[in-house]
Amino acid sequence: MTGSDPAARILIVEDEDNIALALTHVLRREGWEVSRVANGDAALPAIRAEHPDLVLLDVMLPGQSGYEICQAMRLDETLSDVRILMMTARGNAMERRKGLALGADGFIAKPFDLSTLMAQVRAMLAGETEANDA
Repeated sequence: MTGSDPAARILIVEDEDNIALALTHVLRREGWEVSRVANGDAALPAIRAEHPDLVLLDVMLPGQSGYEICQAMRLDETLSDVRILMMTARGNAMERRKGLALGADGFIAKPFDLSTLMAQVRAMLAGETEANDA
């Protein structure tokens, strides 16, 4: 983002407070606008209301799962431009394929290195996706 560009808007959908606080801190430090919801049932209404540039979406959430939210977002044409980076502690290849097949733009396993996460966030905000490589 350059000086005249509006700050990217990022919504974190994460039920673990410590992870959400750490993510909020590092993302705001980059100058991005960050908000958070802590459960799956609140995610879609927040995404529709805020229309963020990127959603950091945990897979395992109370209420709807990250997979259900991802699929619902991709079925909603008004959200087609919103990037999705899925996060999960179950980072095996099958989970990754499932997330990308449902429409996620990227997938990262927890625990993740913050520099790796930040590189993925920057790439997604620039319009790059992992799905092209999967």
